[in-house]
Amino acid sequence: MRRNYLVVSLIMLTFFVISFLTNILGALNPSVSESYGLSETMAGFLPFSFFIAYGIMSIPSGFMLERWGEKKMMMLAFFLALTGAIVFAFVPHFDVFVVSLFTIGTGMAMLQVVINPLLRVSGGVEHYAFNSVLAQLIFGAASFISPLMYSYLVSNIDSHNTGKPGISILEKLVPSSMSWVSVYWVFALISMLMIVVVLMMRFPKVELNEEEKVGSRDSYFALLKNKYVILFFLGIFAYVGTEQGISYWMSKFLSQYHGFNPETTGANAVAYFWGLMTIGGILGLILLKILDSQVVLRGFTLLAIISLVLALFGDRELSLYAFPASGFFLSVMYPIIISLALNSVDKYHGSFAGLLMTGIMGGAVVQLLIGFVSDLTSLKIGMSLLFISLAYIFSIGIWAKPLIKNKTVDLKKLFYKK
Repeated sequence: MRRNYLVVSLIMLTFFVISFLTNILGALNPSVSESYGLSETMAGFLPFSFFIAYGIMSIPSGFMLERWGEKKMMMLAFFLALTGAIVFAFVPHFDVFVVSLFTIGTGMAMLQVVINPLLRVSGGVEHYAFNSVLAQLIFGAASFISPLMYSYLVSNIDSHNTGKPGISILEKLVPSSMSWVSVYWVFALISMLMIVVVLMMRFPKVELNEEEKVGSRDSYFALLKNKYVILFFLGIFAYVGTEQGISYWMSKFLSQYHGFNPETTGANAVAYFWGLMTIGGILGLILLKILDSQVVLRGFTLLAIISLVLALFGDRELSLYAFPASGFFLSVMYPIIISLALNSVDKYHGSFAGLLMTGIMGGAVVQLLIGFVSDLTSLKIGMSLLFISLAYIFSIGIWAKPLIKNKTVDLKKLFYKK
């Protein structure tokens, strides 16, 4: 089948938009908490509202995709994102915000289910690995840009710098003490443009192979009897909980303990967290060609633990740099856990992938736990819960027994010839 470069470009753009809309919450956390007077528990409820949508919608979206097709699913997903963003932008109340986050999260969960098999077909099966890596790099780039966009908007709106593009319009649309709401006007505009783009596209027919199909109800029951399925589900749960636990709370931590401005320095720290995660992913690809994936997972997890120790208990400057550095070491965890998981079962891979995606709700539950413990003690102790999830991820590098290991290059054969 010929490669459809137009559809591949749309998928890459979709990866960018998913990341752009998803990974802004950490930068927003201090401003949102101040605007609504939130306790740490209630602040933790915001990412819960967003990421719980993945736990609810990942498997149903697979069935909906087989019934409705890619184009309708993407249209619906972006319509949900548009609705969530624009309703909150018009009515910036806390209860509306919670519903808005769930609505946008539902749309993002649906998109994640659609675009991976679509990328395989439109980009060519033989190019799928390369395109997947490229998509992750674009995803990381959007995560880096999104907090910088937020910082640009609030800094210029608060200083009434109406000479900058778009600032004069947004200043009239947002409450005077809630300049951060401007982000959701931008999200609404992006979602609207994506609806138009998808509407104009012609999609190729996607034939899912057996490993990509969501499977029957019996396949899920069969998988749940396998202890490794549960253990790897907990691995994804722990990883997303850790990733979001650091990115969501770091700006507030830097403000609360070290006095950094959350709208500038804090937002930049979040941006660099995602930027370094992208760079770490590139290094991880190289290391996975020369080392066993479980060795790489153990090494990077240990370094992530050290970075988090320095971030939480180091001095002002050390904390500022250690938080973003942790993103670099988290970079390889998600793809390695996914590959170890799928390589640990010999059938029902589509159903297993759906179960693993529900583990993304770890980004919801862990934030609630951090917020609750922080209210009882302190944010530093609350964030220390992440050492438990990191320890679990480290353990995967010990107990995982994949049926197929990642293929590595024999350096002795490569550099030494008799």
